[in-house]
Formats: sequence, structure tokens, C-alpha cells
Amino acid sequence: EVRRAELEEAEAPPEGDAEADADAEEANNEEEEVAPSDPYLLADAAYIQKDTRWRNKQRTLVFCSRGVNYRFRHLAEDIKKLLPHHKTEPKFEKSSKLHEINEVCELKSCNNVVFFESRKGEDLYMWVARVPYGPTLKFQVHNIHTTGEVRLAGNCLLGSRPVLYFDKAFSDISYLKLMKGLLTQAFSTPRNHPKSKPFHDHMMCFYYLDKKIWVRHYQIAPETPSNENDPERQVLTEIGPRFVLDPIRILAGSFSGQTLYANAFYMSPTALRVQAKKLLKSPYKRRLEVKEERRQREKAAEFPEDPLDEAFI
Repeated sequence: EVRRAELEEAEAPPEGDAEADADAEEANNEEEEVAPSDPYLLADAAYIQKDTRWRNKQRTLVFCSRGVNYRFRHLAEDIKKLLPHHKTEPKFEKSSKLHEINEVCELKSCNNVVFFESRKGEDLYMWVARVPYGPTLKFQVHNIHTTGEVRLAGNCLLGSRPVLYFDKAFSDISYLKLMKGLLTQAFSTPRNHPKSKPFHDHMMCFYYLDKKIWVRHYQIAPETPSNENDPERQVLTEIGPRFVLDPIRILAGSFSGQTLYANAFYMSPTALRVQAKKLLKSPYKRRLEVKEERRQREKAAEFPEDPLDEAFI
């Protein structure tokens, strides 16, 4: 019995520990009485939780053909810097067929392609296509000014997502609606892309004027540092590059298929050069015609020979 009493005394908690447990229970009861900080359980709501997964798997292949000059190559590099979701490929051989680009896109797991084709070393064409089923846009590129060439004041963070702006004509004209959709898929950076930054600090603008598409690139910056969170107090500063796209045709497939739209106002560079040469030759031809007309007038003004002129010599 003495041994049993000693064991019971050893197993019994000390008086100080019992008082501490009682204080802890009272504190817990007081916390339960206080209103919870998240009464609507918003932290556990799945529908408003931030989605950090890359769901829109858009990849754009950007490359050019062999034979491009330095300005065309710099333009392609500027386009790559604007698209964090781009993939590159060595230069495309001129002897290859355009439909082989579909196989290259399949190997690169790309569903959009921006292909710069150079002809005669002075004419640049841009193909924008949706792979593998189309459609395909074909443009001729004019008035190219690269970022390093113009040296504008704007700047943006490499990898940030651009805001795409299309003017009112892209919502009214049927074939421009199709161009808007295809350009949006090719140039818009998907949300949560691994190589992109999660904010917007620059804008790509597409304007339709004189039957052509004018492309400009601007930085979005606040007027003053205190207005950085005010959307009404933002200003645009041009960054570059800048160029003009002259639409040629729209194909139903990917680099093939039926022609959905053909620009009736488009003239090929070869036709323009031939016309310019004719205009340069016309002054010389005109001078020859004037000389011939004067010779004919002088011949018509001559008097007929008089047989009596030699009678009184």
C-alpha cells in the first residue's frame, strides 16, 4: 500500500502545471468568442484563388528566310523581344516549299508562326499563320524602322506582356476582323507563361489607314511617380520598332488553300519598279519625239525647187 501511494503521487501532475492548463483553456475560450478574421471563408474559396498555372498554351515560331539583309534581321529580333512565348529556328531555305513550315512548327510544338520572307534582297514579306489548319495572312512590309535605328525615348521590361490595341476599323470590316483575331493569337503573350512577367507596361497598336496597317509600339508610364496606380494618368512613349503592313491576301489553310481575300489595290514591287523605269525613260523619249516633229515641220516648210533659178546665171 505504501508503494502504491508513492506511484500515485508520482503520476499526479504538479499544482503549477494544472494551473497553466486551466489558463490555456480560458484563453482558448476567449479566442473562440472573438469574431473570426475571415467570416465568409474567402481564403478557402477556390473560384477566387489566383491561378498561377499556364493554361493558354500558345507558342509562336518567329524566324526568317535566307538572304535577309541587316535591317530585316534586326526587325525579326525586335519582334522576338516583344514575344516572350516565341521560339526560334535557323533560317529557312529558299529552295524549300512554304508548306514545310507546318512540319517545323510541329517539331517545335508551336501553333502560331510569324515568317519573314526576303526576295531580291530588298523586298520583305511577312506571313502570319495558324498552324496546322490556317488561316494564313500575307503582308508586304514597308517603312521599317528598328528599335536600335530610331533611338526613341521609350523603354519597357523585357518579358512583360503587351496590351494589344486595334482601331475601330478592325471591328467594322470583315477581313480586318479575321486579321485582328489572327494577330491577337500570334502577338498576345499567354497569362502565366513561364518566361513572361505578370504585368503590362507596353502596348502594341495596329491602325488601319490608306488600305494599310500601321504598327506602333509604345511604353505605358505614369505622368508622375505618385500616379503609377491611376489608369487615367498614364502616358504613352514610343519605343519601336515601327513598320507598315500592306495586306496581299488571306488563305484558308496554313500556307495553302483557297484565297479568302485578295487586295485589289496592291501592286507588287516588281510592277512598281517597272513603272518607275518607264517614267524615268519618258523624258528621253519625249526629247526624241520633239526632234522628229521639228524635222518634219522643217521638211514641210521647204519651198519646191524652181526650174528658173538657174536661167540667169
